Amino acid sequence: MVDAWRLLDTGLASAARNIALSRALLEARDADEIPGTLRFLRFAPAVLLGAGQSAAQELDAVWCAEHGIAVQRRITGGKTVYVDERHLGWELYLHRREVGDSAMQAIAGRVTHAAAAALSALGVDARYRFRDEIEIDGRAVAVTAYAADGSAVLLQCVVSIDPDAERGLRALRVPEWAGRTSSLKDALERQPDVELIKRNLAEAFESEFDVEFREGDLTLSEHARYENALREIDTRGWIDLVSRPAADMPLLQAVRAVRRGTLRAALKYEASTRTIRQVWFSGDVALEPRRSLADLEAALRDVPMSRLVRQVESFFATRPIRGGSIEPDDFVAVVRLAVGEPLAA
Repeated sequence: MVDAWRLLDTGLASAARNIALSRALLEARDADEIPGTLRFLRFAPAVLLGAGQSAAQELDAVWCAEHGIAVQRRITGGKTVYVDERHLGWELYLHRREVGDSAMQAIAGRVTHAAAAALSALGVDARYRFRDEIEIDGRAVAVTAYAADGSAVLLQCVVSIDPDAERGLRALRVPEWAGRTSSLKDALERQPDVELIKRNLAEAFESEFDVEFREGDLTLSEHARYENALREIDTRGWIDLVSRPAADMPLLQAVRAVRRGTLRAALKYEASTRTIRQVWFSGDVALEPRRSLADLEAALRDVPMSRLVRQVESFFATRPIRGGSIEPDDFVAVVRLAVGEPLAA
C-alpha cells in the first residue's frame, strides 16, 4: 500500500510567522505527531538569514527598514536570500526512516534533483547545482536549505517566479553588478502557472518517495508549537542571535588585466579563517558553456584561500570549458589581488 503524506498550503504570511510554523512542523514530525508533509508558502517582503549568519554581514539593514523589508532568521542553514510574494516556497518534512541513514547533503541532493525535474516539466532545463541551488542556463532560479531535529529533517526551497531582482540585490550586501540570478518568468518568457508548479512538485516528490499526497490541515499540537515558536522568533533577540560586525567579513574587490580586457572579482572574505564565503566574477569573460562562470562561483563558496588554486584547477580539469582569452590562473590571481595576497612569480 502506498503511504499517504500530507499536503499543506499555508498561503502568504510574514517571515516570522512562516519561520515559526517551520519550527512547529519540524518538531511535530520529530515527535511523530504528523505524517510526511509537503508545505507550500509565500512571504511578505523579507530578507531571510541562514541560521548561523549575522545581519550586519549579510544585508543593508537601513535600506531594508526604509523600504519595508523585514529581516528574519531561518531555522535552516545556507545563505541569505531576499523573498517577496513573487516567490514560491516549498518545504518537505521527513522522518529519518523515510530516507534511511543518508547524510543530510545526500538527502538534500536527492530532493533537489526531484524538484529540478518538476521545474523542467514546465519546458526549461532546470538542474541541481551543488550545494544549494537549482539553475537554468547557469542562473539560479531557486535556493534550498535544510535542518534536522532529532529524527526529523526539513528540506526547504524558495523558487523565483517573477521577483523584483533589483530590490533584492539592493537589500543584500553584494556588489551592485552581481546579478547571477534569474526567474521562471525569464526562463519561460511568459508568466508561470504557479498552480502547475505546485502540482509538478507534488508529483515529483510522490514519485521519488513512492507516496501519495492528501490535502490536510494543521493539528492542534502544531498550533500550540507554532504559538510557542512565534513568541521566540518574532523578536529582536532571535534576529540578533548571531551578531558579528561587517568589518569581520569585508566585501573586497579587484580588477586584473587579461589578454583581451579585464577580469573583475568581488568577494565576501572571512579574514579570521582566510575563507572565501562568496565570490562574483565579471568583465571580459566569455566562458562556454555559459553556466560555467556561475558554476565556478558556486564551487568557490566557503573555500579556504589555501585551497583556492586546487579548487580552480580541479574545476577546469573536470569540465569541458572553453575560455577564449581567459585562463584558470586569471581567476586565482584576481581573487588574490582582492584579498591582498602576493601573486605567484
